[in-house]
Amino acid sequence: MDLILAGPGRAGLSLAAAAVASGHRVVGVLARNPQKAAAAADRIGTVSMAWDRQLPAVDLLMIGTSDDAIALVAQDLAPRAENVEGVVHLSGLTSVLALVPLAESCRIGSFHPLQSFPEPDAGRVAGCAVAVTTADPLLERVLFTLAKSLAANPFRLDDESKALYHAAASAAANFPMAALSMARRLFEAAGVDFGLAAPLVRAAAENAVSMGPEAALTGPVARGDAGTVAAQIAAVEAAAPDLAADFRVWVAATARVADTEEALAEVIS
Repeated sequence: MDLILAGPGRAGLSLAAAAVASGHRVVGVLARNPQKAAAAADRIGTVSMAWDRQLPAVDLLMIGTSDDAIALVAQDLAPRAENVEGVVHLSGLTSVLALVPLAESCRIGSFHPLQSFPEPDAGRVAGCAVAVTTADPLLERVLFTLAKSLAANPFRLDDESKALYHAAASAAANFPMAALSMARRLFEAAGVDFGLAAPLVRAAAENAVSMGPEAALTGPVARGDAGTVAAQIAAVEAAAPDLAADFRVWVAATARVADTEEALAEVIS
């Protein structure tokens, strides 16, 4: 499959590199900043393309810009995309309708890898899920085939469900990071290396996926052990008072999930 990447962000570069490794051809990279386009093209072994030139005939144009820029990019590229078969953006949030300016000549959709890319990394694509959104059956088949060729797992996502799906993805990827940031601070205050918690963190994540988050809960909040929870709160208040309010919030949220709010009412009130 011949591809063009417009907007070489972390997800786009990861997908493009994975595509090249899987035998596809990235014909070129587009970016408003020529230096950025050249650097990205060099990274994946292709060429940078001029933003204002006619696009060559390709199977798929991938738009990897920020959400706010997708509609504008679609509008800019529409007069020059007559030879492009299909266009997708890589956002999990933005509606496919943002690509309507391209719909006259191209099939439109979205292709969102359900994965975290703190840096461009083709290796993170294999095994991840990919949300495919399009009203065009032919493009859907093409996108499912592309995802499978990257060793990813495609699934259909309705356009009207994208915002809620994206909220779920953000919660899954980032809320645990906030909790782990707190845990790191508390471990360090106790004189314990945060790295020692790695097996605990991995096991908790694996249990959440295999058993379900509710069944995977362990510890004093899950048991409704008010005395132990009170001792923890007191220790946090003494060692890291700036974290005490957030710690109480996490305790209360965990108690709601564990259905132990009544047992811990006096502690978390």
